[in-house]
Amino acid sequence: MTQRDQVVHSDPDILGGTPVFVGTRVPVGSLFDYLEGGDTLDEFLRQFPSVGREQAIAALDLARQSLLADARPSR
Repeated sequence: MTQRDQVVHSDPDILGGTPVFVGTRVPVGSLFDYLEGGDTLDEFLRQFPSVGREQAIAALDLARQSLLADARPSR
């Protein structure tokens, strides 16, 4: 299980507190924007080389965990 603070960081002095990938100034929202727009993870990583593949996958995993945490089990 990935710890959020190892993947995403929010600091008022960095992009006004927008959540970014740790060690970068790349907003995490950019990953979701790329995927929503039909781009691949590889394209996102090419455009933002300071973000590691492991970081991007961990961010997606955190989003999944967040969404599924409150989900009701299927019957």
